[in-house]
Amino acid sequence: MEYTHLGRSGASVSRLCLGTMNFGWFTEAAEAHQIMDRALDQGINFFDTANTYGRPRATGVSEQIIGEWLAAGAGRRDKIVLATKLYGGKGEWPNDSFLSALNIRRSCDDSLRRLGTDRIDLYQMHHVDRNTPWEEIWEAMTVLRSQGKIIYAGSSNFAGWHIARAQESAARLGAFGLVSEQSLYNLAARTVELEVLGACQGYGLGVVPWSPLHGGLLGGILRKEPGAGRSGGGRAAEALGRLRPRVEAYEAFCAELGAEPAHVALAWLLRQPAVTAPIVGPSSVSQLDGALRALGTELDGAALARLDEIFPGPGGAAPEAYAW
Repeated sequence: MEYTHLGRSGASVSRLCLGTMNFGWFTEAAEAHQIMDRALDQGINFFDTANTYGRPRATGVSEQIIGEWLAAGAGRRDKIVLATKLYGGKGEWPNDSFLSALNIRRSCDDSLRRLGTDRIDLYQMHHVDRNTPWEEIWEAMTVLRSQGKIIYAGSSNFAGWHIARAQESAARLGAFGLVSEQSLYNLAARTVELEVLGACQGYGLGVVPWSPLHGGLLGGILRKEPGAGRSGGGRAAEALGRLRPRVEAYEAFCAELGAEPAHVALAWLLRQPAVTAPIVGPSSVSQLDGALRALGTELDGAALARLDEIFPGPGGAAPEAYAW
C-alpha cells in the first residue's frame, strides 16, 4: 500500500479510502466487519463514514457498525485515520441539522458515542451552510480540537469559493482550517477541475473523490447489465442515457488495455493533481479486493490522453477553460 499526506497535514493516509456508506444498508454488520478486517490487512488506514449513513438514516447505523468493529480488536483504533461527517438532518427539530455551533458540538458527541472512541481524526462538514457565519463554525471546531474530540477538519461538496472563504476565515481567526475536501469526481464528472481542485491545491487541501465509478457507470456497466447496457438505477442510469457512446468507447478502450473498467477509473483518479485517495465503497470483500487491484493498474501518457478524448473535462482550470 502507498501512503500520502492528507493535504497539508502531517497525517499519512492510504491511497485508497474505505467508504462505509453501504454498511447498515446493503451490507450487514458481520460482512462489514470482514470488509474492514480485509482493508486493514491490506494496509488501508483511511476509513470514512457519516452520521447519516445506514438505514434508518437518523440513527447513525454505519458509525455504530464501525464502533462495534473497533471494540472487537485491540489496537485497531490507533491504526486507522477515522473520518466522519455532520450536516444532514438527524431529527425533526430546527437545530438537528446544519453547521450551527450547537449542532456541531452535539453531533460530534453523538458520533463519538456511536463510534466508541475518544476522538475523530477528520471531522468533515458534509455540505456548506450558507446561513451560519464562519466565525461561529471555526469557534465550534476550535473548541472540539482543544477538547481533543477532533484532530482535523474537512469539507465535502464545497465550491472553490466556499473553500477560499473557509480558509481565509480560519487564518483570520487563528484556526487551523480545512485539510481535505470530498467532492464528486470521476472521468464522467469533472466539473471540480474548474475551480475546486485549484482552490484545494492553493490552500493545501487533499482531495478525496467520492463516487469514483459514478455509481457504477465506469465499472463495466454495459458488460455487466442485462439488456445491452441497462443500468440498475440511480446516478449511473441517468448518466448512461446521456453518455452511452462515451461509455461504449471507454469499455472498448479498457478491453484494449486488458484492464477492468473499474480499475482504469480508479487509476485515472490516482494520477490527477491534488487527489489524495478515492473513496471506494465496497458492499462485499470481493468488491474491496477488486478495488485494491486498481493500485497496480498503470496508465501511460497515451492512455491518459485517450481517456481525456473519451471523457473530456471542462477544458482545464478557470478562467482559461471559458475565457482567454
